[in-house]
Amino acid sequence: MSNKPDVSMETYLEQAKTLSEALPYMRRHSGETFVIKYGGHAMGDETFAQLFARDVVLLKQVGINPIVVHGGGPQIGDMLERLKIKSEFIEGLRVTDQATVEIVEMVLSGSINKQIVTHINEAGGLAVGLSGKDGNLIRAEKLRRTVRDTDSNIERILDLGLVGEPKEISPDILDVFEQSDIIPVIAPIGVGANGETLNINADTVAGAIAAAVGAVRLIMLTDVVGVLGKDGNLIPELTLAEARNLIKTGVISGGMIPKIKTCMSAVEEGVAGAVIVDGRVPHAILLEIFTDHGAGTLIVPE
Repeated sequence: MSNKPDVSMETYLEQAKTLSEALPYMRRHSGETFVIKYGGHAMGDETFAQLFARDVVLLKQVGINPIVVHGGGPQIGDMLERLKIKSEFIEGLRVTDQATVEIVEMVLSGSINKQIVTHINEAGGLAVGLSGKDGNLIRAEKLRRTVRDTDSNIERILDLGLVGEPKEISPDILDVFEQSDIIPVIAPIGVGANGETLNINADTVAGAIAAAVGAVRLIMLTDVVGVLGKDGNLIPELTLAEARNLIKTGVISGGMIPKIKTCMSAVEEGVAGAVIVDGRVPHAILLEIFTDHGAGTLIVPE
């Protein structure tokens, strides 16, 4: 007796049709580098994590060079709470002292990074986990934010502690992986001028790496469908000028602004396109890359 599931011939034909329609995109993107920022619901759900890993392995198998950059904010928060280490946020960024950065590095470069690597390896790929410290991949400097007091109109500088921003990306180590079967999985930890560990926003790291390696596409997996217009419908594509206008008019607001600005910065620095994709949709990456319809909002040059 066959152990194969009871699947209709129509289903098999539909699968074959999908593969056939994807072929031109596979040929078009073969040899190109895609940087994928992985976070949100897609990373927290085991089923979605396995689907993500399979999709990344498929990209590598068809000749695309995927580079995965991951976040881990909720997991860091859970660990800090378990260890009773207090943490606060200023403008969405975690104030990071020495005790906190040690936990941040442990969670990001340790448990989360290795979980993603394991999923990719189990899906048939060959993944290696890195942080920005490895090979001096991400040289960083402390991030400082200036805020203006609304009452006195006086500006002051906020010290966020060991929070950094990329100063220089050294892509040599990634170039080695590109010539191999290895898929790099990068934790957003940087090294400062004095060797100190700096916690960096994963979106920012993904954008900086995409620009440094000359990626064709930056893919930001998020928990939203993309940019919505005034009518509430998804905007499938925006030029840089259109994106700036939507920010100015308030159509793009709140937490979407820094993500859009990261995409815009990457495109301004030479990335051909940056897309915000709903990571809650199964195989969202494949839908974005291998179909005409896409799966999110693509930011392109003027």
